[in-house]
Order: sequence, then C-alpha cells, then structure tokens
Amino acid sequence: MQSDNKIFDDFVKFVNGAAGTLAGMGREAEQGARAKAKEFIGGLDFVSREEFEAVKAMAAAARDDADALRARLDALEGAAKPAAPKKPKAGV
Repeated sequence: MQSDNKIFDDFVKFVNGAAGTLAGMGREAEQGARAKAKEFIGGLDFVSREEFEAVKAMAAAARDDADALRARLDALEGAAKPAAPKKPKAGV
C-alpha cells in the first residue's frame, strides 16, 4: 500500500532542488577556478603546447637549412682552393 504523504513529497522535492543547486554551484566554482588559474598562468609568460611545437618545428627546419648551407659552403671552399703558390726561382 502506497501512502500519500505531502510532507515527505515536499521534503524530497526540497532535497532534489538543493542537490541541483549545489551541483550548479560546484560547476560554477570549478569554471571560476579554471578561469583564475588560466589568467594566473597566462601572466607567467608560459606558452601553449601548440606554440611550442610550432617554434620547435621552425628551429628544426632552420637547423636543417644551416646544415645544408654549411655542406654547400664546404664544397665550394674545397673546389675553390688554389693550387699551392709557386715560389719564385732564386737568383733570377
């Protein structure tokens, strides 16, 4: 047999409403804390992972270019080395 107890129903509605309100407050507090942490970390001159990876790729490309240019310069310097200079004859 199911009884209709108005006080019990009202209490259950109150508890459900309070639980929903507390959950909402928790979500808002978490979002606020995240925003404050992001603002704090942003002020410390940290970079994002995406920015770091982009700069890392640029550095690797620059290093490869420098290595290629160094090899090319070495090859050009090797080809352009003059033969040993001739010594003038003594007593001419």
